[in-house]
Amino acid sequence: MTNQVSKLGKAEGKLLFTISFLVLMIAITFIGAGRIDYWQGWVFNGLNIIFILLSYFLLPPELIQERLKPGEGMKRWDKIFFIVSVPVFFAILIISVLDGGRFTWEPRIPIFMVIIGIVMYTIGQIITLWAKKVNKFFSSVVRIQKDRNHTVCKSGPYHYLRHPGYFGGILYTLAMPLVLGSFWGLIPAVIAVFLLVIRTYLEDETLQRELEGYMEYTNEVRYRLLPGIW
Repeated sequence: MTNQVSKLGKAEGKLLFTISFLVLMIAITFIGAGRIDYWQGWVFNGLNIIFILLSYFLLPPELIQERLKPGEGMKRWDKIFFIVSVPVFFAILIISVLDGGRFTWEPRIPIFMVIIGIVMYTIGQIITLWAKKVNKFFSSVVRIQKDRNHTVCKSGPYHYLRHPGYFGGILYTLAMPLVLGSFWGLIPAVIAVFLLVIRTYLEDETLQRELEGYMEYTNEVRYRLLPGIW
């Protein structure tokens, strides 16, 4: 009975966190835009709601728990990454909605670029969700999950790239300003992508040193992030 109450409490906590984050995103979007008829903002938040719902329906509860509240062992350099990357993410959102929704700074993003952005954002989110679905160790932090018997994932998109989640993340990060109709939001988006590339390198080096079987996996799948390049 106690375990059931504990699990119920965790589920309610995860749901409350998700709803709170969505409310924050929506508030920033439309307060920043200064208007409620900002259709790009509705599309952006609608896509986020869809993929969050898909995550809750498709991903196992233990993975959702790991992503929202990771276990011990987060690398020190990853803590620095988190401290830097969170403000950069909000900079992308805030600059994009101020540009696309309120001030419409030059140069403007034509409608076909917004459509391309929507497609890119969707593809990036699908790839990332696919990676989460097949890899039960897809944590939100870099750590060797000894408490969860961490093993190497080789299925799904991991058959082609060692870090498909980051590849998807790059796609939807660069697409985010386009979806919101902003050119200037691409500046912090490029910074975010640069940080993701650094994190990919550091995580890959960590896994090669500390995760059993990962070095052999690097011989099977050569590319970390970009097919045919790196």
